[in-house]
Amino acid sequence: QVQLVESGGGLVQAGGSLRLSCAASGGTFSMYQMAWFRQAPGKEREFVSAISWSGARTYYTESVKGRFTISRDSAKNIVYLQMNSLKPEDTAAYYCAGGIRGNPYAASYAYDYWGQGTQVTVSS
Repeated sequence: QVQLVESGGGLVQAGGSLRLSCAASGGTFSMYQMAWFRQAPGKEREFVSAISWSGARTYYTESVKGRFTISRDSAKNIVYLQMNSLKPEDTAAYYCAGGIRGNPYAASYAYDYWGQGTQVTVSS
């Protein structure tokens, strides 16, 4: 059974930075496409970023391009989301997801495994 555990969330002022981590266990991490989604109160869960199994391809939703960077360390079975220039509208619970298929990359149904989420709050 694959388990994903997120960490790194917190409260930060607008313009600040946070780095989220997602530690995977129980599966073949190197085979999975990994992604981050987020869900703000009263809103649907939305795609943020994804990274291919090899790390060669990365994808971002338009609103975070140039501010967020996704990466993975397959030796440690961890995927990261570096978030810079944070804005109040980035406030949400952030979820790590993984799956063999991961296609289409922005669709939640493409991922088989999910973490419990970590809260990011950006104050203005």
